[in-house]
Order: sequence, then C-alpha cells, then structure tokens
Amino acid sequence: MTNTVMSYENAAEMGLSAEEFDRVCAHMGRIPNLTELGVFSAMWSEHCSYKSSRRWLKTLPTTGDRVIQGPGENAGVVDIGDGWAAVFKIESHNHPSFIEPYQGAATGVGGILRDVFTMGARPVALLNALRFGAPDHPLTRYLVSGVVAGIGGYGNCIGIPTIGGEVNFNPSYNSNILVNAMAVGLARADRIFYSAASGAGNPVYYIGAKTGRDGIHGATMASAEFNEDAASKRPTVQVGDPFAGKLLLEASLELMDSDSVVAIQDMGAAGLTSSSVEMSAKGGLGMEIDLDQVPVREDGMSAYEIMLSESQERMLVILKPEAAETAREILSKWDLDCAEIGHVTDTGRLVLMKDGALAADIPLAPLVDDAPEYDRPHEQSPALPVIDSGTISTGDSVITVLKTLLASHHLASRRWIWEQYDRDVMADTIASSGGDAALVRVHGSDRGIAVTTDCTPRYVKADPEMGCMQAVAEAYRNISAIGATPIAITNNLNFGNPEKPLIMGQIAGSVTGMGKAAEALGTPVVSGNVSLYNETDGKAIDPAPVVGMVGAMDNVAQSAGIALDTKGLAIFIIGQDEKTNDGWLGCSVYADIMTDNPDAAPPPVDCAIELANGTFVRDQITAGVINAAHDIADGGMLPALAEMILAGGIGADICLPAGGNSHGWCFGEDQGRYLVATDQPDQLKDAAASAGVAATLIGTSGGKALKLTGGDSISIVELKTLHEGWMPDLMAKSPQR
Repeated sequence: MTNTVMSYENAAEMGLSAEEFDRVCAHMGRIPNLTELGVFSAMWSEHCSYKSSRRWLKTLPTTGDRVIQGPGENAGVVDIGDGWAAVFKIESHNHPSFIEPYQGAATGVGGILRDVFTMGARPVALLNALRFGAPDHPLTRYLVSGVVAGIGGYGNCIGIPTIGGEVNFNPSYNSNILVNAMAVGLARADRIFYSAASGAGNPVYYIGAKTGRDGIHGATMASAEFNEDAASKRPTVQVGDPFAGKLLLEASLELMDSDSVVAIQDMGAAGLTSSSVEMSAKGGLGMEIDLDQVPVREDGMSAYEIMLSESQERMLVILKPEAAETAREILSKWDLDCAEIGHVTDTGRLVLMKDGALAADIPLAPLVDDAPEYDRPHEQSPALPVIDSGTISTGDSVITVLKTLLASHHLASRRWIWEQYDRDVMADTIASSGGDAALVRVHGSDRGIAVTTDCTPRYVKADPEMGCMQAVAEAYRNISAIGATPIAITNNLNFGNPEKPLIMGQIAGSVTGMGKAAEALGTPVVSGNVSLYNETDGKAIDPAPVVGMVGAMDNVAQSAGIALDTKGLAIFIIGQDEKTNDGWLGCSVYADIMTDNPDAAPPPVDCAIELANGTFVRDQITAGVINAAHDIADGGMLPALAEMILAGGIGADICLPAGGNSHGWCFGEDQGRYLVATDQPDQLKDAAASAGVAATLIGTSGGKALKLTGGDSISIVELKTLHEGWMPDLMAKSPQR
C-alpha cells in the first residue's frame, strides 16, 4: 500500500471538506492513502451520496400497487400488465455537456441506457429534457448543435428510438446548461435483475470495454460549481462508443438469459468504485479485487486511476461459480472483454490489490450507510403577488399576440431538433415528438407504454412547491391526453448550490410539492437523480426539477393524438366552465413576451381537479368519444389549439367570450385543462355532467384558417411559417465556442 500521506489540502482538491476528511480518518482508524481517499471522495460526492437532498428525498411517496422496484436500484420498475414491466430512469449529464457537448450528451444517453438494461430490460425508448441559455448568447448555438448531435449520435447508432422530450431557452442557463436523459425498457415482471451481492466466494467479473483515463473524478466534478476554468475540466468527461454500447447491451441480456448472473451493476458515475461499493454494501458483504486483472487501454494506470475512471460501456457482474465458461463464450461472441477480477467476501470491506501489494482496505459501511447527510439551512422563497390579468394585458389583437407567441423561443416548434433523432427504429413507435406524450407498443401485442418529461422552471422559481406540483400535474395531463393511465414518476432535480439557504429552500419546496402531487395523483416516485451545484461564478440556474412519467395502455389503437384532422368536430375545453374567461396571465409566456414581466405567482394546482379531469379525458378517449386531445400548458388555450391545427391541417372557427379579458381567456395558463375535439358532442356533454367535470364548447373544426368571432383570422400556412421558422433561423447562424 502506498505510504503517501493525504492532507486536508488533498481532500479539498477532491471535493471533501475538512470535517469530512476528519470523518474519513475516523472511519479508517488512520489517514487514508490516495486511492482510499479517492474512493471516499467519489462515494461521498453530492452526485453519489445525495448528502444535501437525502433528507428530503426520503419524504417522497415510493410505493404503490404497480411498483415492483422503487428507488435504490439502477432504475425503477412498474407493472404494466400481462406479465410485463416497464423499467425507467432519468439522469443528468449537465456539467459534462457544457464542457464537451457532444460527448457529454452522448455518454449521458449511454449511461441511462445501461441503468435500464442492467435490470434485465430491453430499452425501447429514449427521451431528453434540455435547457439552454438565451438564444442570442454566443455559446447557445454551439451547445445546442453539440448536444443534439451527441444525443442523436448515440441513440441512432445503438438503435433505440428517441421519441420525446422538451427544450427550453433562458439566460440562467448561459453558462450551465442542463442535459437530462431518460430511458425506458421492457422486461418480464418475473425476470428483473438486481445489484446486491450475495454468496461469499462468488466470482466477480468485469465485462465490456477496456478502462482508460477518461472521466476520472467525473462524479466529483459534477458535484461542484463552475468558474472561468470550466474548459480545463475536459479530461473529466467520458468518451462514449455507441457501437460498443450495443454489443454490451446484447451481451448483458444474453448473459442474464443464460441464468448465469447473481448480481449486475453498471459502472456509471465513479466507475469501478461505485459499482463494487454499492453491490457489496447492498448485500451486506465485502469484495476483494485484483486491479491487475482489470482490462485497461493504457499502460501504467494506477490503482487510483482504475478505480475512479468513468470509461464507458462497462459492467461489474457477480456470476454463479459454474457459469464462467458460459460467460466467456457469450462475451467472446460479442467481442467484449470478460475478466475475473475478484470475489465476494464476508468481511464487510473493500480490499484492492495492485502490483501484488495491498492498494486499499476500506470498510464499506461508512462509504454508503454512514455517508454524510446534511440538514442544510433553508429559506422559503418570498411569496409573489397574484396579478389580475387585466392589469398586464396589452391592446394588441388576439391574432397579433398569437403570432408573436408562436414565433417566440418559448413556443416555436422544436422540429429542427427532433427530426435529427431516429424515432421509428424498432418499428413500435406509435406517437413521438410533437404531441403531449410519446407512445410505444409492447412488441407483438396491443399494449403500450406512454412516456413524457415536464418542468416549467419559471413556475418553480416563483413558487418551488406549487411549481413542482405543476410539473407533476402537467406530466399527468400529457399521459392522460393520449389515453394512457399514469403510473409512476422518475425525477431529475436540477438546482444550484445547496449550501445557500435560498437554493436549499427551492430544493425543499420542490420535493415537498412533488410529493404532494405524486401522492394525490397516484404516481409514486420510483427512481431519479439529483444534480446540484449548477452554478457558474456564483450565479445559479433557474430551478428545474424535471418529471419523467410513465403510463400504460391496454390497446394502443384506442390512443388519441393532438391532430385536428377532421372537419366538423366540436371543440371543447375540459376543465373550464363558460364563466371562466379572465385567465391566469401572471408568470406566463404571455407575460414574458408581451409585457415587462412583473414578478408574479404561478397558476395554482388543484390535484383533485387534475385527477377528475384526467380520468374523464382518458375514459372518453378509450370509449371513442374524443377524436383528438391536447393538454393546455405553456401559452394557454389558443397556442394549444394552433398546435392541434398544425398537426392535422384542418382549421377551426372559435367563439371568443362576449365579456371578460379575451387575452386572459386565450393565453392564460390556468391548470387542469384540455382541448378536445369530438364528433359526439352531446355524448361528451352528458358524460361531463355525470362526472362533474366542466366542459365548454368553444368552436368547430374546418377550413384552412384559425378564425375568431369578429372576423380576425390567420391561415394555416402563416401559422406554420411562424411556428416552424424560429429554430431553423437560429441554427442557421454560425455556432461559436
């Protein structure tokens, strides 16, 4: 074992405080060496230990009738019927994607895919939630280009469809973009694989690509603020290989099908460190590893480098003793390394050998069970006023406002982005980007999985608790609008520095709001990720607690889309009665684009109403009464209607209310509402009355324009030009680094 004496300075360089270094020494009973301190720093990083958020995450609802596996494994697992399970998770790759956008985004996709197939599931869908800086910021086009290319490059090459997501632009992300990747897979419910080690003496195998020096201390880097030296952190960004990822996917699934696997774990953040520690700790056992047996790309790699490398496309597997030859044959067939590097022990310690000598000897419990957990001081965000819509409405015509909003960075089409992704590979995509939720068929059946991501950072910044409730509610509406039943949530909590009380207050409020909405809507949180210290030079991002939601359908043929593609359909607003015509314009897209955007409270969320309206819409879609449906969200009712018109190519005649605030009625962002189109209006009205759900007839489909009472109108051609022109125009300019 190296005799190099570690110090407080060494600990600080690895992201550990002086107090944490003292705790390490106490647990070790001595001063740790370099490798040992490196292992502690990775496992105690914010990225791996959730030391600032764990107290709050424990309050989230995580169980339910359909939950097979909640938080604590590589991914969450829920029952979707007929013996099938959906396996899913969302995770961030924020810092790496700012430093090196292509590889940062690509390895984010690769990493989240491994989390899913490590559970024994075949990935069937990818989504993403992206936040970039102001459109006119000099880095924005460069970062958008690189990130989109990285997502497409990995997903397209590995052959998994990228079918949904969201993209926002805001100056708070100028120097700290957010790249959240979500993956969904399918497995038989009785064939889920887990990571807990078992059986002292069982062999530990390394499978996949070789280990290099890329990504060393990536977990620690992801747990720190940025400064002007961000570019110097490029060596901490991993390098992905989607073709090797595809080989690893197929080899891992085949290995699991061969009944050879006791436990399996992806080498993600912190690489071999996290996989060996987590597998051992979950099983209440220990592990001994000979690092000389680890396949490496470079000569002379130290124990520290091997343990902290985050090289991609690697797995750690505990095999049944008799399965060695089977494993080697399978991995050889897929041209991947397969090396026995150690064995399970009953010592409760991680023992590392290198060059025939002891490199590290660490008690496992302190790395996981006794990792720091902080109850950081937190301040509640100041309450903002509820603004009367009439006080901020402009004198512009409704159509003029609609044109402005549709062509803005908030609402303009993201087609330029999602057309770079293969959305149809595997041939089971039913609905993808451009609607409320994506939908994939369970291959060979009528059953389907609906998926979506959602968050409105301006709401969360204004009121963290209510804003995060809204993120859950909108995801719920997205899933309901396609006709699927919402089941469960995965989350990615993106915030600034938790050591600042106001930021910690945002985290606490958001988790509280998420928990309330998830409980009320019956969508427990089964997996997730926390990404903190998203700051540059002390300036934090707008908080973005992204919600990924999964739902299920018995028959995908009964699904609805947003397209208004039939003449003569009656158009209703569900969740709004005829007397509600003022609308909530505070904290809205309208306020941001059309006014000086005064600070204002976001629209409130009533989960009981969300539940009733969502259930009603799903039931009517399944019954064949609703032909098309669309959640009313950013921008309000009229932009949502414009999106339905553009998707189907059929116009609409809309009757504006006789009184009240027409701008609020058209552009207010009141929650719990849907636009639906039906050829059975009487049946819809009767069903709504029976269910106690508000349903207001506002118009009829037909023609080639959106027409409003009073003669104001806009053609579909002009709508399309406005809506789809902004993003290509932005990206046509030369990107800058």
